[in-house]
Amino acid sequence: MTPRFDLVGLTVTDMARTLDFYRRLGLDVPAGAEAEPHVEFTLASGLRLAWDTVETIRGFDPGWAAPTGGSRVSLAFRCADPAEVDRCWAELTGAGFHGHLAPWDAVWGQRYAVLHDPDGTAVDLFAPLPVD
Repeated sequence: MTPRFDLVGLTVTDMARTLDFYRRLGLDVPAGAEAEPHVEFTLASGLRLAWDTVETIRGFDPGWAAPTGGSRVSLAFRCADPAEVDRCWAELTGAGFHGHLAPWDAVWGQRYAVLHDPDGTAVDLFAPLPVD
């Protein structure tokens, strides 16, 4: 058997705030999930995204500690068009979430922005720029 990439797991300090962030990005996480210590969501691609509270992780890894410094991973969300990048950025930063890099037209041909979820995970928003 060859291992198949199936799930991205994130450790969270505040499940409700984290799920609010990802719901605002369009993930239809079921109501009431914020009360759970482990939540999974299957994306349209079939890849699963999971969130576990710090307490859940420490339940099987008592020495777990949050990483320090910059983020080593990012989750990237493709938007329908450049205007949606701007709209999502405005909605999330307006709701008090941390905006790291405001939307810009990147030299590689995309409208791009970077936010941080409540635990500091980089979340990129992007959309192809119109071709002249």
